Amino acid sequence: MAEAVLVDFFGLQFNSQKNSHQALLKTLDAVRFHHAAKAKFLCIMCYNNISCERDGAHNNCELEGSNGLSTLLREFETVSNPSMAASLYTIKQKIDEKNLSSIKVIVSMHRKTLLKAFIDQLFTSVYNFEFEDLQVTSRGGLLKQSTEVSMITAQEVEAIQNEIQTYLRTLPALKGELTIITSPLISDIFLHGFTTRTGGISYIPTLSSFNLFSSSKRRDPKVVVQENLRRLGNAAGFNVEKFYRIKTDHANDVWIMGRKEPESYDGITTNQRGVTIAALGADCMPIVFADPVKKACGVAHSGWKGTLLGVAMATVNAMVTEYGCSLEDIIVVLGPSVGPCCFTLPRESAKEFHNLDPECVRLFDSPDPYVDIRKATRYLTGFLYNCFLPPSKLTRKKLAI
Repeated sequence: MAEAVLVDFFGLQFNSQKNSHQALLKTLDAVRFHHAAKAKFLCIMCYNNISCERDGAHNNCELEGSNGLSTLLREFETVSNPSMAASLYTIKQKIDEKNLSSIKVIVSMHRKTLLKAFIDQLFTSVYNFEFEDLQVTSRGGLLKQSTEVSMITAQEVEAIQNEIQTYLRTLPALKGELTIITSPLISDIFLHGFTTRTGGISYIPTLSSFNLFSSSKRRDPKVVVQENLRRLGNAAGFNVEKFYRIKTDHANDVWIMGRKEPESYDGITTNQRGVTIAALGADCMPIVFADPVKKACGVAHSGWKGTLLGVAMATVNAMVTEYGCSLEDIIVVLGPSVGPCCFTLPRESAKEFHNLDPECVRLFDSPDPYVDIRKATRYLTGFLYNCFLPPSKLTRKKLAI
């Protein structure tokens, strides 16, 4: 049973005559009869010149007529906009606010292909869509359907994408301005930084506004992540067409750019100019590596598994082996991540951190001890430097927190 029902009147032209009212009344009454008991959200989507004004709302309507229609419309939420992208994105927000995922779309069959093309761009596999034919009839043809769209060409798909991108660019940044944190330890020859949660357009609470990771298992569609990335590229000054991010496996594989790309990896190294590499993080820790002498750099994604598997050391080793970097020249900067106050693991997993250094674990005897993955990373990376550098070469600036 559908949790949300969307009635698409976007492609219909109405007039104010009585028969038009009756046809619309009959259609919406049938939707209410079949779905109101179970559905948590009933919505009408229409072009702005047929939207329905109720109780002084900002929308205007050519169908203000019958009391029966006005009463029925109160049971539906109306979204009206001349842009399909704006209308569907607004509806998506309302669906997400209610945490719904099963959606029935009642649409004229001549518009189904077009509507599905928009839905494919704005929704992910989290949502389940079912389509039903919209039967709207009226004596004298007072409800007129728009020109039939039986298939979508490549040019039309591109136009749909452009419409969505144009709309998303108009949206304000959420939860504050875009912020980029940089380290004074890294040479100016490298463009670098860490983003925070603010400055993007993602409204899903668990993803923060500046989500940079798209997945079919999340509610944030790829087009929203791409818009966040576009804003980051404009602010930081890099080409988003040459942006590469790790493909997380929570392990220690490293892709040396220029070689065959693995299916998954938690580190990237490069000495190519003009490219941007990135490691995503939240609870897990992003790490940046920079060698101003060999003009090589790297990034790593270090969660608790990657930390134990030595992804930071693997990234350093790749830079040394591939580019001839010297350990003493590689600056390592740890980005924002979960702190020791808030990260716990089952005792069996925490034991491995305790074996590294007892100071990495707090309340070790509890069922779920607190673990400091930042301290563990500093310990492991510092151990690497201690093993291969003479004491005179070890400086505090090599590892920044």
